Amino acid sequence: MTTTGYLKIGAALAALVAGGQAMAQDCPIKVGVLHSLSGTMAISETTLKDTMLMLVEAQNEKGGVLGCELEAVVVDPASDWPLFAEKARELLSVHEVDVMFGNWTSVSRKSVLPVIEELNGLLFYPVQYEGEESSRNVFYTGAAPNQQAIPATDYFLEELGVEKFALLGTDYVYPRTTNNILESYLKDKGIAEEDIFVNYTPFGHSDWSKIVADVVALGADGKKVGVISTINGDANVGFYKELAAAGVSAEDIPVVAFSVGEEELSGLDTTNLVGHLAAWNYFMSADTDANEEFIESWHAFIGDEARVTNDPMEAHFIGFNMWVNAVEQAGTTDVDAVREAMWGQEYPNLTGGTAIMGTNHHLAKPVLIGEITEDGQFDILSQTEEVPGDAWTDFLPESAVLKSDWKDLGCGMYNTETETCVQMKSNY
Repeated sequence: MTTTGYLKIGAALAALVAGGQAMAQDCPIKVGVLHSLSGTMAISETTLKDTMLMLVEAQNEKGGVLGCELEAVVVDPASDWPLFAEKARELLSVHEVDVMFGNWTSVSRKSVLPVIEELNGLLFYPVQYEGEESSRNVFYTGAAPNQQAIPATDYFLEELGVEKFALLGTDYVYPRTTNNILESYLKDKGIAEEDIFVNYTPFGHSDWSKIVADVVALGADGKKVGVISTINGDANVGFYKELAAAGVSAEDIPVVAFSVGEEELSGLDTTNLVGHLAAWNYFMSADTDANEEFIESWHAFIGDEARVTNDPMEAHFIGFNMWVNAVEQAGTTDVDAVREAMWGQEYPNLTGGTAIMGTNHHLAKPVLIGEITEDGQFDILSQTEEVPGDAWTDFLPESAVLKSDWKDLGCGMYNTETETCVQMKSNY
């Protein structure tokens, strides 16, 4: 037989194998979308639902995955934390989705954790969070504290000369855990306890006069004060207005926010916010070809050139494309096979460089500091190289001894002192 004949037989066999894979895979491949379309979080999460629909549509135009079309299965947990668990169970048990992309708040994610761990589902979580978690069934594509909170604090200390800190947050798990980490970190950096002011307010808080007065009073001795804000939602509007009403500019007392992005600024009067800062892993203003293409695709899909892009959208973009590549690599949507194929996956960031998925299920991502401009965008002041995300912080004693490694240790909560794997509690 000629060499050409062998090549033809080889090609035919390869086609049969590929066809067998596609036949073995149930079609369509179902992608669960678990984002609030009603209630208090709809303003942020509806955009992420639309992002997922755009990504699914674009992938289908490329031929789908493993020869199958993708089908987005959308549910509405309605900003109701227990309902997130019910909807996750519905996606896995009734709709039999192959993967889920969703959640925003940490309390909603923690509500879902027991369900996906019980049913061996797979969740991609796209929002910055407090860390202190590593589930075998979750890939965390948003920032951990060492990829947002710690670098922002370093920026205050090193670039702005801040000597006193006001840690202001909404009263739930993400701000409280993040601020516990930051208090410990600041003390390690030599900031005295009396120079750290911590305050929590409920969702939707509106009367900021007393709190702003306390922040201003912190600098009565002439030392530079900075605010680190984990305030969420509409409460930000009243907070920045009160700062302006008190005659406090960004130059006087800078604020760096972890939950204020383009979506939150869209449609707002930014007069009182100009000059203040935010820390993210992505800004719409990033000047790269990849980002320009992403923005154009978003505007074409949504039919509105005024719509902005933001950090959690990029996180879904990276996570979705990594999942597609992992499925193709594994040759199946089987959760365990895809999970293993995810380790070490790489995909270009929209801001330049490459995101890498670690065996702790957290991404390596760049950290950006941006200054709010009059048009509701951000002037990027600094950008780091990729920073690997930490599941467990080095700045809390009980966490510093913990390590997550699902590849070699098969554990998300490995105690390096006792050399044992601790069972993570989903509701801790």
